Amino acid sequence: MNDAADPDAMPVAEYLRQGGRLTSPQGIPPRYRAELMRLMSSFVDSELAGSAGFAAAINWAPGIKERIAASRITLEKADHAERVLKLMAEFGTDMARYEQAHDWSARVSRSAEIAASRRGGDMRLSVFHYPLAGWTDAVAMNVVMGLATGVQLAEMARASYQPLAEELRAIASRERRHVELGLEGLERIAGSETGRVEARKALTYWWPRVAETFGPAGSERFERLREMGLRHETNEALRARWEDEAKAALTPLGLG
Repeated sequence: MNDAADPDAMPVAEYLRQGGRLTSPQGIPPRYRAELMRLMSSFVDSELAGSAGFAAAINWAPGIKERIAASRITLEKADHAERVLKLMAEFGTDMARYEQAHDWSARVSRSAEIAASRRGGDMRLSVFHYPLAGWTDAVAMNVVMGLATGVQLAEMARASYQPLAEELRAIASRERRHVELGLEGLERIAGSETGRVEARKALTYWWPRVAETFGPAGSERFERLREMGLRHETNEALRARWEDEAKAALTPLGLG
């Protein structure tokens, strides 16, 4: 947005810089709208892809309790996507068409090296392009990515677009429960030496891929989003918080 060329946007831009909040699509500057839609698309696509990928884990579950947990995570992630997609619909997004835009269960090979950038309009975080490989792998991924999601949601819930911030605060509590369910499952897995070995192998695989979801250090885009009130803490700060929280959660299980 060029403030000098768009005087009507000047008050809004200054209002956002001073910590103001927007409450509806009306009167939102074009650049703010574009960045907001990008943030929401990334969240929706990641939740849809996460739900589709985790669905396979239901049949890998070793018991009824685990099947229920996997089913709950699969269902609620799809519900989270729908909640935010409804906000996007207020900006003109066709929900039915959007849901069918990509194959949310599509994955690359486990050994593929892909950039953190989005692929062909699919805005899911890069970690959701990789497939799960069995129950232990799914549980390990759920824990470390769930902890990352918690950190990222806490940041996004401070966004200057109030409807999104409120929705994400509600979603965050259920995402925390997903992590708790994952930790319960990981604790059972780590109860045997064989399980600990498998869990460590899975964590080694997923750790760097989850770390990439925080984005690059020294991001120029961060400053633009910060001025709009859509971001507050740097990628580096969020990644460091996730690392600390993940190590604190895994260490008691002998997996730190």
